[in-house]
Amino acid sequence: MICGIDEAGRGPLAGPVFAAAVVLGPEGEAIEGLADSKALSARRREALASAIRARALAWAVVSADVAEIETLNILGATLAAMVRAHAEVARGGLAFDRVVIDGTQVPRALAAWGEQSRTPVYAQPRADADVSAVSAASILAKTARDDYMIALDARYPGYGFARHKGYGTAEHLDALARLGPCPEHRLSFAPVRQRALFC
Repeated sequence: MICGIDEAGRGPLAGPVFAAAVVLGPEGEAIEGLADSKALSARRREALASAIRARALAWAVVSADVAEIETLNILGATLAAMVRAHAEVARGGLAFDRVVIDGTQVPRALAAWGEQSRTPVYAQPRADADVSAVSAASILAKTARDDYMIALDARYPGYGFARHKGYGTAEHLDALARLGPCPEHRLSFAPVRQRALFC
């Protein structure tokens, strides 16, 4: 059995980065349509997320907020969130054969856990498209983050968070130029920092 780990939200200019860990058993592996979340429509992602939560042997979704992103940088915050998502799944005592992370880096804490537990931990580019458990993690992380950004739109109207989810679209950049950054913007990201100078 594989514990799949993926993230959502490294690229946006606002909001947290989310990470999910999922362990699928035989029933979960049979969920039709698992794929990289970016290749799915929002409606399909939501339907699959419900199926994953109902049929996975274990799953967890966590986030690293903007303060953590600004302190650690986006890569450090992403890796920290992945470690926490894995820890939540492992805390349940479920044994799995290996951990597969989408990408090219294994967080140091996860590598140490793997050595201690004698469980292989791999980073695999494109795992979100090729490994079912990682696809499932990708879907849970993306849907959780989208839900967060939709709620954020009500707290900070005018930026269009419900539509672009914090990504640097023309609409978002125009709103930043007009309104300046809100507390959920990542000031360490150049497009936000540049516009903050004029506010």
